Amino acid sequence: MTPPAETNGNLPPESKEVAESLIPLFQFTKILNQDQGGRRVLILGTLNGQQGILSLERAAFPSSQDKITSFLSTLTNTTNLGANDIYRWYLSNNSSFESPDLKINLIWPCTEAHIRKYKVQQTRYVTETSEVYKQHIKPWVEQTQRTAQRLDWIYNILDGRTEQDDIVYRSAGFGRYNKDDKSDSEGFLLLPDLNWDRRTVTGLHLLAIIERRDLWSLRGLKRSHVPWLKQMRAEIVKAAAEVGTKLVQQQAPEANGGTPNAFDGGTGTEMVDEDQIKCYVHYQPTYYHFHVHVVHVMLEAEGSTQSVGKAFSLENLISQLEHMVGDNAGMDQVDLSYFMGEQSDLWKKCFSKLKSGEKVDLNDE
Repeated sequence: MTPPAETNGNLPPESKEVAESLIPLFQFTKILNQDQGGRRVLILGTLNGQQGILSLERAAFPSSQDKITSFLSTLTNTTNLGANDIYRWYLSNNSSFESPDLKINLIWPCTEAHIRKYKVQQTRYVTETSEVYKQHIKPWVEQTQRTAQRLDWIYNILDGRTEQDDIVYRSAGFGRYNKDDKSDSEGFLLLPDLNWDRRTVTGLHLLAIIERRDLWSLRGLKRSHVPWLKQMRAEIVKAAAEVGTKLVQQQAPEANGGTPNAFDGGTGTEMVDEDQIKCYVHYQPTYYHFHVHVVHVMLEAEGSTQSVGKAFSLENLISQLEHMVGDNAGMDQVDLSYFMGEQSDLWKKCFSKLKSGEKVDLNDE
């Protein structure tokens, strides 16, 4: 799954066959960006008369030198891993490989917000004070980012309508959500992030999505949430380590006819320990329903997703909250520094205006 810049909540559930039929129809327009050392390229194009963004990313290469040498660029046997609203993700393979070697994400139809997000651009590092958050950011989130169009894809998962086969863990407290009391749940779901190929252990990337719907981002965390956060982190790390361990064991030599295990990060072990899992929270997030990124410590960061100014360690957040005074004290009272692209609304309509002394209007079209 992927955090959306914007979704179309009106699209019906899509079959696997329909999702797979879209890739051959994609028509190239231009390259939006190329990153991760040239391993991922973001392409703008059209599909059935509507714009879309195709992400082509090389999955982890096999350990066999012969197979790497014989690599060709032809895509065959494209298999859909899942689809939710306008987002679809696939595995595909080169004609010389027996197993999938390329991961593909498709956003279609895409919006101008998607194009701005993925286009190469200059970045800025800003400090969001508690006053800026309360006066400008919080109202903007509530009015424009918490709409059904942007969050229905999340509720589809939480309410059991989509991606249920992908869920790798349901917490003991999941299923107690009360629509009349949106904070009446300590449950969460754990499922693969679409950026994981689901076979490379050191590339492990899961998302923990909370069931309660009153927390939008780390800004909503209070000191009173510390016991819940500690319990959730413990469950997340244990479950993620078990997912990784199961995958390592499936790929062990005895499970593959003596083929060496190329997916354990070179450790030669048959398990993933809890101290090989790290948890972080993005700010600003791409979608405003609180969630935690869960990754293997050896995962090479994609772009800047784990960088200072984007990723905030869950453990550090818990510690910071613990040292605050009063249960109502929280992350909405502190200054936060982070980076953003110059094409983002937050830069163009807020922080660039603050810098030049102009009026901030995040609702200005």
